[in-house]
Amino acid sequence: MRKICGIELKGHEAILTVLEKQNDYSFAVKAIDKKKIALKDSENRECVKEFKKEINDFFDTNDVSKVCIKKRSKKGDFAGGADTFKMEAIIQDSDVEDVILISPQAISSYQKKNDADVPSELNKYQHNAYLTALTGAKK
Repeated sequence: MRKICGIELKGHEAILTVLEKQNDYSFAVKAIDKKKIALKDSENRECVKEFKKEINDFFDTNDVSKVCIKKRSKKGDFAGGADTFKMEAIIQDSDVEDVILISPQAISSYQKKNDADVPSELNKYQHNAYLTALTGAKK
């Protein structure tokens, strides 16, 4: 069964949600132990290596076959911080073959066209990661 991980990068954390394909048209939220993985100190090589190991372990443990990352702005008021760019690069270099970036506009458009409601079992901070995974699942 195909599992898709949606990720929103915020501050020094990767916020995670995993969807499990039920059939051709529907996905269910998979219960996961870790909902966030932090990059503790982006200037410390050991912390960067620890983040990479932790994210790869998460993907392995949850049998993730596709990763969808919500794109961050590169400039302007909502630009992502340096840590988010580093985390994105680490995730793109992960052991998962299928890693894509999803624009906020694509997520918003998908949500409007499909009346995508966020399941109640998710924490509020996971909503963007969920919508990112759902949008990426259809690509």
